[in-house]
Amino acid sequence: MACLLEAPLRISVLSEVTATSRHYVDRLFDPDPQKVLQGVIDMKNAVIGNNKQKANLIVLGAVPRLLYLLQQGSSSPELRTECAVVLGSLAMGTENNIKSLVDCHIIPALLQGLLCPDLIFIEACLRCLRTVFISPVTPVQLLYTDPTVIPHLMSLLSRSQRTQEYITQIFSHCCKTPEHQTVLFNHGAIQNIAPLLISPSYKVRMQALKCFSVLAYENTQVSMTLVNVLVDGELLSQVFVRMMQRDQPIEMQLTAAKCLTYMCRAGAIRTDDSCIVLKTLPCLVRMCSKERLLEERVEGAETLAYLMEPDVELQRIASTTDHLVAMLADYFKYPSSVSAITDIKRLDHDLKHAHELRQAAFKLYASLGSNDEDIRKKITETENMMDRIVSGLSESSIKVRLAAVRCLHSLSRSVQQLRTSFHDHAVWKPLMKLLQNAPDEVLVMASSTLCNLLLEFSPSKEPILESGVIELLCSLTQSDSPALRVNGIWALMNMAFQADQKVKVEIVRSLGTEQLFRLLSDPDTNVLMKTLGLLRNLLSTRPHIDQIMSSHGKQIMQAVTLILEGEHSIEVKEQTLCILANIADGNTAKDLIMTNDDMLQKIKYYMGHSNVKLQLAATFCISNLIWNEEDGSQERQDKLREMGFVDILHKLTQASDPSLCDRAKTAMQQYLA
Repeated sequence: MACLLEAPLRISVLSEVTATSRHYVDRLFDPDPQKVLQGVIDMKNAVIGNNKQKANLIVLGAVPRLLYLLQQGSSSPELRTECAVVLGSLAMGTENNIKSLVDCHIIPALLQGLLCPDLIFIEACLRCLRTVFISPVTPVQLLYTDPTVIPHLMSLLSRSQRTQEYITQIFSHCCKTPEHQTVLFNHGAIQNIAPLLISPSYKVRMQALKCFSVLAYENTQVSMTLVNVLVDGELLSQVFVRMMQRDQPIEMQLTAAKCLTYMCRAGAIRTDDSCIVLKTLPCLVRMCSKERLLEERVEGAETLAYLMEPDVELQRIASTTDHLVAMLADYFKYPSSVSAITDIKRLDHDLKHAHELRQAAFKLYASLGSNDEDIRKKITETENMMDRIVSGLSESSIKVRLAAVRCLHSLSRSVQQLRTSFHDHAVWKPLMKLLQNAPDEVLVMASSTLCNLLLEFSPSKEPILESGVIELLCSLTQSDSPALRVNGIWALMNMAFQADQKVKVEIVRSLGTEQLFRLLSDPDTNVLMKTLGLLRNLLSTRPHIDQIMSSHGKQIMQAVTLILEGEHSIEVKEQTLCILANIADGNTAKDLIMTNDDMLQKIKYYMGHSNVKLQLAATFCISNLIWNEEDGSQERQDKLREMGFVDILHKLTQASDPSLCDRAKTAMQQYLA
């Protein structure tokens, strides 16, 4: 019986709410302006903290009417201000509310309102704009559509502390791309916002600081300008240093550290400057301690990882500061059953975001261990570290998986770790699994790591080979992404190094000659270099050289010709001549050079080249062709003598480069023997 009563009851409650809301909207259309104003004020009081009421009013069409009243010149300043306040309150509801407001063109209406001379109205419009723009669903591009908006906002900065707070907050949320940075920079953002860093209002100082952090991020032009800015006679970098002091709020310390980090990474501050080594780095390490809130620990670790990524000295200093390596291990144990979080809401939030801590820890470990062997050892010896990385590779969060594989890649640069912890924990298994169907970003990192696991001294090389990895790597070489093509071919190159015949044949079969030659004309130089490296490794040891050249010799010689004739770098041509030298070392393969006069002329040309590396490689090639102890050496020597090679060798024995001189003498001895 109860069920039958439930539905009608719900309908009556809903119609009641709608009826009440309808009453508010109807009052906006009253012909008496005083009643309209009172209606707006009553609506303002009704929506505060009431998301349901906000949604109802939006559905009932309150927004277009409020915007109409806000834009009417005949509306009193008080009415226009109250309309802006109600719209701001509606914007504080759900993301759907914001979408509805943006769809009703609230942004152009509010920006137009900023042209009014009334400061209280301007502040109300800015407060509402700030609320709309800080929502992730608002397209930030709407701030840049009209080119007059940014200069006008700059001119309003001096009006009041409120305009300063709201405008800098809008800027820091709407500066998302290098183009946005340039627009703000060109309209005087630096000189207009710098004085706000010493404002008596904390909120203004904080928003100005956030502005500088987004302006300086990966931007050399902004960073180089910031270095020379004076605020009240003090260098800006020193203002940031003061803001990092321990007695400042954490949010301020962290944002000031980000500003200096970004200026340092953009090349405006040296990595050995005391403000980085003695102030910024220790401040960021402090942010990683377990006393800090989850989001502070995440931001601290990620900023620190970014600061020291390219600099081994900073990595060494950080690794010995405040037991950082051990401190990061706590990121994996949080929140634990004994966490001192008494606030249930906080605990719930942290449980949902604990994966961000793991991601940040992996990123920081990756940065710490990217160069120094001792630091890598320290990381792998941290409790259960390898197990944590292995489980990170299969986490549901893609960001954690990416950070874990980054960390693994960093550690895989160590010969010692490849031989020990990588082998003990069979990390290749989860890595192979990760390679099956991952997004490109993860694939690039995972395949880079695989390249290292396939080096000849890595014990993981054998089991990886047995797991059928060749097909997978060959498919990577067909990717649209140059980074994936490079890694696919690089891994195959490492695999082919000193490999047995069976593996080499399998590589050639899986890759296919068509794809191999497509890679030899790849527009990306890195792909070309690694493909030449693969070919060089395939063409090593005589039986392998002869076998591959007997089945693919014609195409290989064609590819070598094209590269030697093309517009390529010295490195590419050197690698190609080395391949030719390997072919010249074969028993039967060398005939493919000896019967090709055009190729011999090319070798002759490179022996007389101005670059020593190319001369060396070409001379090595001739040396292999005329080697005495091999069948047919006499005929080959005679032919090459007729072609003038002996004269060139004789000249090279006088070369100023000792290696070239020695190699030419060794070749000449074959004629004298």
